[in-house]
Amino acid sequence: MNSYVLSCCSIADLSPAHLEKRGIPFVSFHYTMDGKDCADDMGQTISSEAFYKAMAAGAEVRTSQVNVEEFTQYFDRFLSAGKDVLHVCLSSGLSGSYNSARIAAEMLREKYPERKLYVVDTLGASAGVGLIVETLADMRDTGADIDTLYQWIEEHKLDMHHWFTASDLTWFVKGGRITRAAGWFGTALKICPVLNMDNNGHLIPRFKIRGISKSLKELVNQMEEHVRDGHDYDGKCFISHSACEENARQVADEIEKHFPLLNGKVGIYNIGTTIGCHTGPGTVALFFWGSKREN
Repeated sequence: MNSYVLSCCSIADLSPAHLEKRGIPFVSFHYTMDGKDCADDMGQTISSEAFYKAMAAGAEVRTSQVNVEEFTQYFDRFLSAGKDVLHVCLSSGLSGSYNSARIAAEMLREKYPERKLYVVDTLGASAGVGLIVETLADMRDTGADIDTLYQWIEEHKLDMHHWFTASDLTWFVKGGRITRAAGWFGTALKICPVLNMDNNGHLIPRFKIRGISKSLKELVNQMEEHVRDGHDYDGKCFISHSACEENARQVADEIEKHFPLLNGKVGIYNIGTTIGCHTGPGTVALFFWGSKREN
């Protein structure tokens, strides 16, 4: 039995069943839909299909992070049971949740000086965080201790690549990612932006590509350019999507064809409600281990 707990936030965008199978508890973010408070519980309360259908119909959504008190209560249940904790968070470049977790950890270290409590700023999001916690679980299950996991991810978190594309610019405009004018022209010209996560954990537009088929192909091109060991890559690869599984499957099929040594099939997951409030439907995101992100 492990002497420590490996945990994450719900923005890891895997599934509750998958996390339970891997022995990874999670703490839920929150959002409101048309003024109603909801928990981001990875699709248990509202299905991904219903959530994005409501967004497309005009539902007003807003997100809120896990606060210090919630993190304190969450961590305390493990520490009080005599367990150390390694928790991985959403990028500090996108949310203040990491800072809340850090403050909670500082307070609890005074209460439990004999315990270890590590909080990791992944500088990532969605199933990129999911792939990080999945990799750490693999290491844990081969006998690595909590210090080894913490040191490893602090050294390698910028090796996790996040590439996104979107066929609908509506929510990028609402979120201020692109201007209203740029969104109008982009929609008229069927521009699909390709974005990635920089080394500070911010989502950055990189390419403006005309047509979703070409932008999906660009995701595969970026993996070919940046992935560890090129076409001999033998790690895992995850994709998350917001109500566009056919597009996600298209990318997965290309990746499985180009990288025959993959560790299993490409994992395909839904973008959860927290991230989805900002992307809206129509986003595909690709995650893999590669060269260190530098900008």
